[in-house]
Amino acid sequence: MVDIIMNDILGTPAILVGLFALVGLLAQRKNSGDVVSGTLKTVMGFVILGAGANVLVQSLGQFSSMFNEAFAVDGVIPNNEAIVALAQESFGTETAMIMLFGMVVNILIARFSPFKYIFLTGHHTMFMACLIAVILTTGGLSGVPLIILGSIILGSLMVLSPAMLQPFTRKVTGSDDFAIGHFGSVGYLASAAVGKVVGKGSKSTEEIKVPKSLGFLRDTSVSVSLTMVILFFIVAGAAGPAFVEGQLSDGQNFLVFAFMQGITFAAGVYIILAGVRMLLGEIVPAFKGIADKIVPNAKPALDCPAIFPFAGNAVIIGFLFSFIAGLVSMLFLPLLGLKVIVPGLVPHFFTGAAAGVFGNSTGGRRGAIIGSMANGVMISFLPALLLPVLGSLGFQGTTFGDADFGVVGIVLGNLVKLFDSAGVLFAAILVILAVLFFIGFRSKAGEDKNGTEAA
Repeated sequence: MVDIIMNDILGTPAILVGLFALVGLLAQRKNSGDVVSGTLKTVMGFVILGAGANVLVQSLGQFSSMFNEAFAVDGVIPNNEAIVALAQESFGTETAMIMLFGMVVNILIARFSPFKYIFLTGHHTMFMACLIAVILTTGGLSGVPLIILGSIILGSLMVLSPAMLQPFTRKVTGSDDFAIGHFGSVGYLASAAVGKVVGKGSKSTEEIKVPKSLGFLRDTSVSVSLTMVILFFIVAGAAGPAFVEGQLSDGQNFLVFAFMQGITFAAGVYIILAGVRMLLGEIVPAFKGIADKIVPNAKPALDCPAIFPFAGNAVIIGFLFSFIAGLVSMLFLPLLGLKVIVPGLVPHFFTGAAAGVFGNSTGGRRGAIIGSMANGVMISFLPALLLPVLGSLGFQGTTFGDADFGVVGIVLGNLVKLFDSAGVLFAAILVILAVLFFIGFRSKAGEDKNGTEAA
């Protein structure tokens, strides 16, 4: 029963989000029809979002294969799903317990502190729980102290990550209805900060003037299709017809295969946007019940694609320039004695796109370009620095991809090495959390100030 609850229910993001919507609708005492409809549409929206992500991942997998063949790249490819799958055999129980009690800590902090965020990105909750379990176990902790410490760290991060981003999320969306709950937040924060510095006077990516003859490019689906088809043509040509037709396309002409993969990528983006619209249309009203009854004024913290519809051009710009930064970083990593991190298309698309949106919100086009490049550098160097603290998992050819995993893993891993006593380590973590809470309080004060000025 515990395995069913942890793995099949709480470990399935769509069901987890649907449960929160169900609780919210029941708390509002909606009629049975609205409860069933709202819950199912919320789950369906998340399933649609996931289906779009799967389409993207398959297309990006083909791109990565051609890219690696064309440029003879050998190194570590960051992939959260892969590293967690490898870790589950040895750290599965610890991961599940930290995940469960971490969510409880999240709700308690949201209920009794100024940080009213409920983290709803279930798969990232599991990924971070796994990282924490690996680091603490490698450091010699086990049993109840491991679960307690890991849960406190996870629950705190689930609140503080969206809290730090919220001033910028509000700027992107123009409202305070939801937050971003995704452990790439350090990269997004960096992108927004860079945008502030470099973007003075830069126009928004969404104001790019397109000649009438190219007006069709205003359609996000069309512009994404053309961009990705061109990229696939270039990489397929570099990999060569023999490799593409012999290894990937089952004999289909390599240019036709590249064209269809570019269109498939665009279809994945379209599906994701459709899922996001359905998800937000149901989860935000349903969440009002949780806000009113369980955690007053709570905000749902959603996956990063939730902000993609607010700046479609920035999504593509962010992805491309984050990936370019990843390619450039490959040249410098060996010079610094670090393992080569091969740019993973999945982390660069999702976090790069989100970084582009945040950079655009503070610095327009320059902010989107340079901010997403900052994210690209971070998700290249942080995974390389994280590898040594992962113990035996650091030799598996893959690692965690997004910025927050690198920051948390490196800090926590070095603390474990510095402090032999679990009690001293626990005290040190509490000090760090106190500092993070102080940062969060300052962010909250800034929100209140902005709200007062607006009024």
